[in-house]
Amino acid sequence: MPRTLTLLLTYLAAVLARAQDITRTSDVIYTKHDGVALTMDIFTPAKPNGAAIVKIISGGWNSNHKGISDGGWTKYGFTTFVVVHGTQPRFHIDEIVADMQRSVRFIRANAQKFGVDPNKIGVTGGSAGGHLSLMLGTRVSPANPKAVDLVDRVSSEVNAVACFYPPVDFLSWNKEGDSKEGIGPLNTRAPAFGPIVETAEGRAKAGHELSPLFWISAKTPPTYIVQGDADPLVPDSQARRYLARAKEVGAKAEVLIRLGGGHGGWMETSEDNARMAEWFSLHLLGQAPTKPFTFDISSLPSTPAPKKAPAKK
Repeated sequence: MPRTLTLLLTYLAAVLARAQDITRTSDVIYTKHDGVALTMDIFTPAKPNGAAIVKIISGGWNSNHKGISDGGWTKYGFTTFVVVHGTQPRFHIDEIVADMQRSVRFIRANAQKFGVDPNKIGVTGGSAGGHLSLMLGTRVSPANPKAVDLVDRVSSEVNAVACFYPPVDFLSWNKEGDSKEGIGPLNTRAPAFGPIVETAEGRAKAGHELSPLFWISAKTPPTYIVQGDADPLVPDSQARRYLARAKEVGAKAEVLIRLGGGHGGWMETSEDNARMAEWFSLHLLGQAPTKPFTFDISSLPSTPAPKKAPAKK
């Protein structure tokens, strides 16, 4: 048997064995509103470590069920909750944030059923999913002990965050106050924010309410951000300012800049995911990383991933 074929069969056998070690529970409803049911898929490894990772499916604050996967987190032992939220423009970003807060409350309220510790919940996502990850980290919906709904009796707090190229400050996108000059998502993605951004006053309010930068506090959970310095959509100054603000208030954060990196698309993404897994393992499980975190800013080169050839017609 040719060596190449042998290697391929060995790889496929390993993938199949791993897939058989994971239990997937699909379309678990975590909330219903406005005539829709919002769901999550739960991936449970054969040997769970007791911690949960919330993986947010979101691009441009759009969310769907296509291509749902565990993101590789189960191989580290994390029970992974892949969450789909309401999509803009039908649902606006403030409502989407509320969806995500509800999903965390749902997981925490049912933690025993899912085999996870309610105080060991991490969250991850990229781009809009990164923004929502930071919103979960910086804006907590508190528990309401008197709520009729048992889910509302627990908080939406997460215990660690690790995300890719997230929007951090809508009011100052490339430079201070440039949203007033028509720069940034408040202007270019207005339907996602809703009618509130039709006036200058509304844009200022929405920009403040929905920018994680303004809500970082000493209680914000440890946050790790990976950002490309050649990102055409989210300036690397966003991540840098998040770290600066975290330092000001005494919150733990670290930023890795991928030199030459765009809005994703570099070959070292798997390395970044492995490092994020160490971040979660440290802050959720108390496990020391292979290399200490600096809680500062650092940089590494990036290698553009080969572009896929267009499908033949």
